[in-house]
Amino acid sequence: MLKTPKPKILITGATGQVGSKTIEFLLSNKEIEIVAAVRSKEKAIPFEAKGISTVMLDFDDEGTYPTAFEGIDRVLIVTGYTVDMLRQSKALLDSAKNAGVKHVVHLGACGRDDTTVAHWAWHQLIERYIEWSGFSYTHLRPETFMQNLLSYGGKKAIENGVIHAYVKGARLSWVDVDDVALVASIALASPELHTGKTYRLGYDAKTFTELAQLMTAIIGKPFFYEPLAPEVFLQSMIDAGAEMAYMGCVYDHWKRYANGSIPGADDTFDNFPEITGQEPTKWINFIEKHKSEFAY
Repeated sequence: MLKTPKPKILITGATGQVGSKTIEFLLSNKEIEIVAAVRSKEKAIPFEAKGISTVMLDFDDEGTYPTAFEGIDRVLIVTGYTVDMLRQSKALLDSAKNAGVKHVVHLGACGRDDTTVAHWAWHQLIERYIEWSGFSYTHLRPETFMQNLLSYGGKKAIENGVIHAYVKGARLSWVDVDDVALVASIALASPELHTGKTYRLGYDAKTFTELAQLMTAIIGKPFFYEPLAPEVFLQSMIDAGAEMAYMGCVYDHWKRYANGSIPGADDTFDNFPEITGQEPTKWINFIEKHKSEFAY
């Protein structure tokens, strides 16, 4: 009897937070083959040391797409924080379609279907293109990552117990990156159970003041929230030479959080146990888990 080949799953963003953790969750599954997309031979080395296949894939070089998708059945698409994500995603999906990829798990952004927050809406346009292209799909819409309080933009997010953010007293919905990756891994491993689904992922709503109080109680040192004007963020991005087509959208959404004009900013959901058979991470668990990183 001929052996059926294992489905091959391509993980883009393999070196990032969600992609790398998704690979970790999939490693124990012997019914699939993982392929990590990387941009250089150096980045391939840690994966190959674990016995994980790699392919070269550069979102800005469409010539790398066809080879990367050879023999791939399912793909996790994780794009970067730039307006180029729109062009990259379309080209990537077209190449995946030509290669015969069947199931797409797309890491999107927060928001209800009628969102007008620009970079969230871009992700929803990509969702529609995935559907229009005829893929089996699972859309993931994570709320704000809890890990943003560990570091944001490559910098520590909390200095000597002081939390800075640009949203005044807004209550946000939060999710642990590990929980997002677990859902991604499950949707990739069993697409037949998760096809056609849009999973909004946010399980604990807190203001930054409430987070400071919780950290103070758990860690035993004082934490404080000092809100900054969104204009401080905007100027820092300009000074850093960031791509402003995207960062201008981020600035706008900080302003909208701060003035309370984003509907459902604190929406939370009860879908995690049904998807995973587990309870989602709440802030009290997250702070306990990362106590040493928050301590000062």
